Amino acid sequence: MAHEDLEIDTDAIQRRMDGAMAALKTEFASLRTGRASASIVEPIMVDAYGQMTPINQLGTVNVPEPRMVVINVWDKGMISKVEKAIRESGIGINPVTDGPLIRLPIPELNEERRRELTKVAAQYAESAKVAIRNVRRDGMDQIKKAKAQGMSEDEQKFWSETVQEMTDKAIAAVDRALEAKQAEIMQV
Repeated sequence: MAHEDLEIDTDAIQRRMDGAMAALKTEFASLRTGRASASIVEPIMVDAYGQMTPINQLGTVNVPEPRMVVINVWDKGMISKVEKAIRESGIGINPVTDGPLIRLPIPELNEERRRELTKVAAQYAESAKVAIRNVRRDGMDQIKKAKAQGMSEDEQKFWSETVQEMTDKAIAAVDRALEAKQAEIMQV
């Protein structure tokens, strides 16, 4: 077997770790701080026309003021489904329907709710770390396979250290993102 075939695909590993980080950022965006943001409805899927569809594909999402998100639903027949999806999403906001518009008044966060949200943020971060560690494990498994195919000790050590460094960087990025998000949530 040619020596070049024993390369470990660090690009794929990095892509998967970046994917875990991107997913975390999306989850963080859905966590409500005291300010209105269109991203609050991003993760909510609506059962529309026989398939799960994001809200922003069923209407226009606007933030006309700091404590209000407004969704202008294009198909009147979808209004109740969008409203139901929001109620069941667990974001803790009661939609108010007004013709084709669904208004989401963003309540002020109390201390208890802020603490709760920092815990949810921590859970999201932990899931991202688990995903990153799974990618690391897959990388280490690739190295073990390459060892069985004749990869030298030095190369195994090099690739193991490379994968571990990537993992450490990704975990540190998750920790920084979590710290920033928790600070944002606690800021009154």
